[in-house]
Amino acid sequence: MKILIFYAAYGGGHLSAARSIKQYLDENYKNMETELVDCVKYINKGLDKITTLAYKEMAKKAPWAWGEIYNHSQKGTMSHISNGANKIMSFKLYKLFEDFKPDVVISTHPFGSQMTAYLKSKGKTNCVLASVMTDFASHDQWLVGHEYIDHIFVSHEGMKKEIISKGVKSSKVHATGIPLSNRFLEHFNRKEIKSSFDLDINKKTILFFGGGEFGLGKDKTLKILKAFIDNINNEYQIIAISGKNKKMQEKFEELVGDNPNVQVYGFTNEVPELMSISDLVVTKPGGLTITESLASGLPIVVINPIPGQEVENAEFLEKKGVAVWIRKTEDPEQAVSELLSNPEQIKHMKIRSKLMAKKHSTQDICKIIMES
Repeated sequence: MKILIFYAAYGGGHLSAARSIKQYLDENYKNMETELVDCVKYINKGLDKITTLAYKEMAKKAPWAWGEIYNHSQKGTMSHISNGANKIMSFKLYKLFEDFKPDVVISTHPFGSQMTAYLKSKGKTNCVLASVMTDFASHDQWLVGHEYIDHIFVSHEGMKKEIISKGVKSSKVHATGIPLSNRFLEHFNRKEIKSSFDLDINKKTILFFGGGEFGLGKDKTLKILKAFIDNINNEYQIIAISGKNKKMQEKFEELVGDNPNVQVYGFTNEVPELMSISDLVVTKPGGLTITESLASGLPIVVINPIPGQEVENAEFLEKKGVAVWIRKTEDPEQAVSELLSNPEQIKHMKIRSKLMAKKHSTQDICKIIMES
């Protein structure tokens, strides 16, 4: 059996979800060939470079503009332009189908789903097509050509009901959760991990993600980190992660100084380990990070959501009682002080987080596809 797994490099979640699926299939199924493909880069490297750069620049410097594009791409002229462009691009993608001849296509980005659905509609392929949504709110671009999509995987039951209400057959929609690395299923030795990060075994730990390479809302992020530092007293310690953003790391280190209760790190591959020893996570509400936080049973503090899917993610998490969202208009000192002085609220957030977690999402997705 041959399986194509599509993603597009707009944010890291699509690729991470695709990698998790590929790894699970490779490790658990025999007589299979899997191929991971950036569907936009395959069609045109120049287009991929321009559009990826445009996304990063908008997310960093004009997030409101990305929000407008996100909202308008569900309807009206922009929706038709997007759909039309994907029809044209699908013919370039067809060469890959001719060469690889996939039995199954799994896409973690709507572009891949749309183009494959269009090829199916023209009789160019009869593959099984599965769409894997990587956020906590649906978007109509995912449903373009749904008549030719065999499976749609979503993060929760509310999304499933919403999609069914738009005319998609209920048998196609599965509330499995977002694909997750199997490292989040491992059992870690908390004492060893805390020791390796020079952390106090007896103190609670706050894991603070600073926005990664985009440096989103840098000034606001620093104010929120300062608010946590000012309010942890002697009960908590903080691990502040700046990601690949060197300037953010420098600002973090400058703010922290020689405070023994705060550790600053750049990019790390040890997120599962860090989440396993944490008691609270502060983060942008990207679909993947939120899925990892829920799988780790962590209460969430949401900061700096990009308008569009991340704002919708934040609204959903807040409504479900697993997250506190510190908005731009709020005073971080007051918001953090109120939260940390209310251990009962944090306790209930943790309980709800564990109840919402779908730790076996990748396994469930692969099983449904392979048994169809």
